[in-house]
Amino acid sequence: MKEKLWNANYIKVMTTNFLLYFAFYLLTPLLPLYLSETFGATKDVIGIVLSGYTVAALIIRPFSGYVVDGFSRKKVLMVCLTAFAIFFAGYIAASTILMFAICRTLHGGPFGAVTVANSTCAIDVLPASRRNEGIGLYGLSNNFAMAIAPSIGIYLHNLVGSYMVLFWIAFVVAIASVVIAGTVKLPEKEIIKNKEKLSLDRFFLTRAWLLAINICMFGFCWGVLSNYLAIYSKEELGITGGTGTYFAILSMGLFLSRLQGRKALSQGKLTQNAAEGMLISLVGFTIFVAIKHPIAYYLSAAFIGLGNGHLYPAFLNMFINVARHNQRGTANSSILTGWDLGFGIGCLLGGVVAEHFGYSGAFWMVAVENAAAVVLFFAASWAFFEKRRRND
Repeated sequence: MKEKLWNANYIKVMTTNFLLYFAFYLLTPLLPLYLSETFGATKDVIGIVLSGYTVAALIIRPFSGYVVDGFSRKKVLMVCLTAFAIFFAGYIAASTILMFAICRTLHGGPFGAVTVANSTCAIDVLPASRRNEGIGLYGLSNNFAMAIAPSIGIYLHNLVGSYMVLFWIAFVVAIASVVIAGTVKLPEKEIIKNKEKLSLDRFFLTRAWLLAINICMFGFCWGVLSNYLAIYSKEELGITGGTGTYFAILSMGLFLSRLQGRKALSQGKLTQNAAEGMLISLVGFTIFVAIKHPIAYYLSAAFIGLGNGHLYPAFLNMFINVARHNQRGTANSSILTGWDLGFGIGCLLGGVVAEHFGYSGAFWMVAVENAAAVVLFFAASWAFFEKRRRND
């Protein structure tokens, strides 16, 4: 008989993940508009301010992976999650664009650490026989947050006309995640104290370096899409109220593909799942920028969601399958480091390109870069993983 997947601690970890991502995505599509309307920020300045968050997360990821592997997962999770929640109050207090930029940048630190800690906790509370499947389903919690948070955020802003209300809601939701995380019970025997000498491999999974480059390239696409979708929709397509719907459709695609792909993941078909996902995603990004029509606009959301729902959990499992058992935190931090690097470059470069070539030019850049990432996977990353895959 199969071991039980949906145990109480796994559900609590997923709920914590949902709440912290809900707080994050509630603000994401509106921050460019907030900076533009409140501070009169230009496109390139918006890119710089928003990318600071990801830069901080990127810096902290490798160290958080080491800390999560070497110390109490629960204590690390609680400290980082509390700090993550407190920084939302900083948005309320920031009265200048400089203060906002500093707060936004510093906020990336605890976000980078808590996502590593919480996803590693999820691995710890999963039965070994259902780990691949459980990791894939774990992502449904942040997919669901992405499905409803942007829509709710945009709806509330249109209803009350105040960004401050959204900042307060994000703060309260983040505090709720802290409360729930405090009730999670982790198996202490799973935490292995590492007595080896410090090396680069303790901070970054060097055995997965090519996979990290590949996931970085996909993260780049999401960095541009998530931060500039609302402005692109308004300026290029004249769609002012459809951003929330777009994210909802995209996230339903993520949700459905995770459910559909769980069997393939449980059977260890990681590379096949990744390949299927990236090809579907490529179709979505191409439709998005090539056909400027509302039907194509929303159809692209479905393709991108379906594609990433296969792609990301497959890559996460590939990282974990390359790592040793006492490198779970490092594996988690490494894939997130790669994703964040691409995401941050996308935020920054997307704004710069948009300033000189418009948002249409920025999204053509995304389509071309996504195609290059697909080529890299089929030409090198697939064989790279199979060669380094551990069977223990």
